[in-house]
Amino acid sequence: EVQLQACGGGLVQPGGSLSLSCAASGLTFDAYCLGWFRQAPGKEREWVSEISSWDGKRYYKDSVKGRFTIPSSDTMTIQMNSLKPEDTAVYYCAVGEGICLGAGQTLYDYSGRGTQVTVSS
Repeated sequence: EVQLQACGGGLVQPGGSLSLSCAASGLTFDAYCLGWFRQAPGKEREWVSEISSWDGKRYYKDSVKGRFTIPSSDTMTIQMNSLKPEDTAVYYCAVGEGICLGAGQTLYDYSGRGTQVTVSS
């Protein structure tokens, strides 16, 4: 059974940084796409970023480019810098077999519990 859990959320001031991790168990894919999503109150879940374990290719939502970074697929983390109040949301990680397609087009097989990120002064 595959289980995913996003961890590392918290309260941070605008301009601050957080690193989220995705605790995963039961994954057996030879190649996979690790994705990050978020859902703000009253809004739909939106795709944020993803990385292919096959070639390390990364994709980012325009609004987080230059601020969020996925270091590698091995660490299953996302580094979030220069956080803004509009980044406030519950963040989730997801995994899909194969490569990432970018721009939220990847089909994911598993998604886990989220972690709350609040950006506020």
